[in-house]
Amino acid sequence: MPDFQTENKNNPSNYRDSTYLFSFFYKWRKTILAVAVLAAVSSAGVAFMIPEKFKSTVILFPAPSVSISKSLMSANNSSQSDLLQFGEEDDMERMLQVLNSEEIRERVVKKYKLGEHYGIENDNQYKRTLLRQEYDDNIQFKKTEFMSVKIEVLDRSPEMASNIANDIAALYDSTMTRMKRVRAIDAFNIIKREYGYFQRDMETKEDSLHKLMALGVNDYESQADRLNEALGKAIVEGKTAAATALAEKVKILSTYGTAYMSLRDNLYRMREQSNILKEKYDQAKVDAEQNLPEKFVVDKAFPAEKKSYPVRWIIIAVATISSLIITLLAIALLENFKKIQETIGKV
Repeated sequence: MPDFQTENKNNPSNYRDSTYLFSFFYKWRKTILAVAVLAAVSSAGVAFMIPEKFKSTVILFPAPSVSISKSLMSANNSSQSDLLQFGEEDDMERMLQVLNSEEIRERVVKKYKLGEHYGIENDNQYKRTLLRQEYDDNIQFKKTEFMSVKIEVLDRSPEMASNIANDIAALYDSTMTRMKRVRAIDAFNIIKREYGYFQRDMETKEDSLHKLMALGVNDYESQADRLNEALGKAIVEGKTAAATALAEKVKILSTYGTAYMSLRDNLYRMREQSNILKEKYDQAKVDAEQNLPEKFVVDKAFPAEKKSYPVRWIIIAVATISSLIITLLAIALLENFKKIQETIGKV
């Protein structure tokens, strides 16, 4: 084993340093002890004056941002599974943005009268700033490593903390639904208007086609062949009356045949387009009238049984250690003040 006494004799500087350090603490032992006790007592008094707060937590996964109609009514089966998947990183960032929105903040503040609850006077000129600071200090939204979002609420009342956390989760749904529905209703009104115009146009063309059919134009191509054949046969056989009647029908067919074919072909194409518009109309109607949850709730909040803030022993330990460090620095400066003066004087 090393001989520490021999080592100190061989190295006088180490011996002097350790002796000086020991004598320093021994000389100022009462002061150091008094500061430590005073700091511990004072910080304990302050720590026990800080109101206790209870924490409640809700954990959410964002739902994917997909169209309800396309997911439920699309023939593509892969799109239907989107409703059962968790959202991606973009959906999580969007969730955080909405949770921090002024709309949710104002609704929570109004429902729970947080200004009064936090002791902020109504006539305070900085009322909104103070309220926002208290809200941000006590209500926080954090993303987790598992791509979920954590809502943490601190409050003096464990019941209020859990109620606020659960209400914010519910407000996320209603806020997202409102924003999406405004856009969905606008889209539905556009497709509804266009679909109405299209249907009325089709009805007008169908009425015109029915009028032509009432005149005897039912199938231009086949009618033209049959009438021309019958007319030629009547003329050959000398049937004047029949030929005159057939000639009149051929005249009507020649006059309105082109219009008949144009209307018929247009209506055929319009019916195909009408089917497409009707599908879009039905999808837009679903998006405008129906809604699905915008989140998956992993854990709901419940009233905490133990306080989460303040952690008093940490406050006392930090305050005591900080006071001792400051005291030791002040004593060291005081003891070396004369040496510093002498050094400056020699210079």
